[in-house]
Amino acid sequence: MNREKYCAAKVHRWWWMMPCLMAWALAGSANAQIVSPPASSRDIERKVSRLLARMTLAEKLGQLQQLCGAWDGDSLPEDFDLARQAALGSMIFIRGAKRTAELQRVAVNESRLKIPILFAFDVIHGYRTIFPVPLGEAASWDPSGAEEAASIAANEASSGGVRWTFAPMVDIARDPRWGRIVEGSGEDPFLGMAMAVARVRGFQGTNYGRPDKVVACAKHWVAYGAAEGGRDYNTAEVSERTLREIYFPPFKAALDAGVGTFMSAFNDLDGIPCSANSFTLSRVLRGEWHFDGVVVSDYNAVKELIAHGVAADGKEAAALSLTAGVDMDRFSRLYSEHAGQLIKEGKLRLATIDEAVRRVLRLKYRLGLFEHPFADEALESATLLSVKNLAAARELATRSFVLLKNDHGILPISRQIKSIAVIGPLADDSQSMIGPWSGDGRKEDAVSLRAGLRAKLPADTKINFARGCDVNGNSSEGFGEAENAARQSDFVILAVGESADMSGEASSRSSLDLPGRQLELIQAIHATGKPYAVVLMNGRPLSINWVASNSPAILETWFAGTQGGNAIADTLFGDANPAGKLPVTFPRSVDQVPIYYNHKNTGRPPGSDPKSASQYIDLPSTPLYPFGYGLSYTQFKLSRLQLSNVQIRPNRSVTVGVEVENIGDRTGDEVVQLYIHDLAASVTRPVKELKGFQRVSLHPGESRHVEFTLGLRELGFYDRTLHFAVEPGRFKVMVGASSEDGLESSFEIVEK
Repeated sequence: MNREKYCAAKVHRWWWMMPCLMAWALAGSANAQIVSPPASSRDIERKVSRLLARMTLAEKLGQLQQLCGAWDGDSLPEDFDLARQAALGSMIFIRGAKRTAELQRVAVNESRLKIPILFAFDVIHGYRTIFPVPLGEAASWDPSGAEEAASIAANEASSGGVRWTFAPMVDIARDPRWGRIVEGSGEDPFLGMAMAVARVRGFQGTNYGRPDKVVACAKHWVAYGAAEGGRDYNTAEVSERTLREIYFPPFKAALDAGVGTFMSAFNDLDGIPCSANSFTLSRVLRGEWHFDGVVVSDYNAVKELIAHGVAADGKEAAALSLTAGVDMDRFSRLYSEHAGQLIKEGKLRLATIDEAVRRVLRLKYRLGLFEHPFADEALESATLLSVKNLAAARELATRSFVLLKNDHGILPISRQIKSIAVIGPLADDSQSMIGPWSGDGRKEDAVSLRAGLRAKLPADTKINFARGCDVNGNSSEGFGEAENAARQSDFVILAVGESADMSGEASSRSSLDLPGRQLELIQAIHATGKPYAVVLMNGRPLSINWVASNSPAILETWFAGTQGGNAIADTLFGDANPAGKLPVTFPRSVDQVPIYYNHKNTGRPPGSDPKSASQYIDLPSTPLYPFGYGLSYTQFKLSRLQLSNVQIRPNRSVTVGVEVENIGDRTGDEVVQLYIHDLAASVTRPVKELKGFQRVSLHPGESRHVEFTLGLRELGFYDRTLHFAVEPGRFKVMVGASSEDGLESSFEIVEK
């Protein structure tokens, strides 16, 4: 079958379903590969140079080609011919030790130069064991947990021959209408940096040449999350200052953590598509940041330069992208088809091709592919869905949940209940539980909420189940059954939100309301008078004003992964205490979007003048739930905010200390958050900026001293000339449990 037709039918139809620190537990097993000592950079460069000198132009261009196999992991017949001709540098979707070996054997045994193929896959939040979606993972405010999840995902993926993941997605997203907000860490660059570093370390370890690791890919470079109107693939109009202060930092953090590859974005950035943007690809990434790894285009993004209107045809698109700095073309074959002619016409330098090929070969040597091109089927079988991996998925899911409301301590649910109703279109939906971009995850391996509750509760506890309605349907025929189930039960759990296919790529929404008739279902259950809790499952912030005002308890669980049902049951019944905090603002209405905590002030800020301030006349300016917000089953108190100095020089730092105490009756975690505000600077500054956080676990009555350091990185910004600097002036310091409350102090930076 023609590949383009096949992928249009197969890949695009399933595109929404693809997804993103443990020791190498199997290193001593009989089936484990021997880990060769990492080759030195000098050795690798010598090998690359020798190999490059032997390559024909066709073989070079083959290394710059990534094609897609079938979604189910099979190679297409032509793949074997291309591998034999050394015309296939990388493949996506082919996975599994047996399947990758079939194609790899042809490349390393039958091609002239025996260059191995690099197999890639979208391992976004797990490979076979699926963890919470990245937005949910960010809600844990626990980088160590994110690192552990990525490490497990790398171990599983590499056991199946996958050595390259297209994660982490580090795009900052301030518009919840954008479907791919689910793939990142939310709206804040500081939290985004921390999560980017953790995921890169988890995927790659200290040496991604180890057979249990994969090379990571920082995507999408850059400002993809700033798409106009929240519409996927759309134009982003972003100033260089905003790029450098908001959108660049997580990418730079990933690079500093050693990320091996970058992916160029789909979007037009200030008139130049990112896959042809010399400013971002060459000047910043290669020039300023000295990145020597591979840049791969997003799916078909090189060919899409034609649709953008910057290339008249495929030949021009190839020239623009190669010259700008995109090394590998995913899916289209424009490099292979046109680079030779472009060189003959003097429109493309052979040196440009050679440098791109050098980066690809360098990556393959760093991965150890030449020495160990094959995965081990026995190792794969022992790795996937291991008991240890499933236990980690369950634990890390509980750490991602955010308790939004809990009137009168209605949660956790008493274990004395004799009957419980589980109601809602997502209550028994294992497919949605693993969410979008779910790698090689399978719904039959996932635990639904209904199943998790059944496993949690004694056999004599009756569970009354009713869907009530579809997620996005118009029928209320199931309301009666749901109301009867509620009336026959001591407590009701309502599982509502979005189905998995409503988030992710090409899944933007114009409304943030609960879809379909789910709100009416909640209202019908509310009218029964039965105690109930709302369990949200979703990949973006939702505007749930009526629920927030009327429902007694709300637990945000995102899409929690393979062990989601067990983790939610653990939390509802108090075996786990929720401590997550929102990584993104929840608006009251879609009409407030974009809304984010670290906004700028105006000359007339909200509240300054009831008649002429920057505010709405028909809606509060405040969010429904602010960034950093989240409750617990226990209570915490912050006190004794202290600064090491009230005056410092621009090249010095200040230490901020605070006491946090658990004043409740349960063990729990609190996320202590530090924000600053530069009161007067040469350019306008945000009203507050996150510059530190720590998640601490405390027993009842226990207290702990928490410290943060504010130095050059935290206090500096880009001045009027776009130079990073620390300016003299007064700073406010705020330490609290969210972006909207806490203790305050101040200090001053004085001239040297």
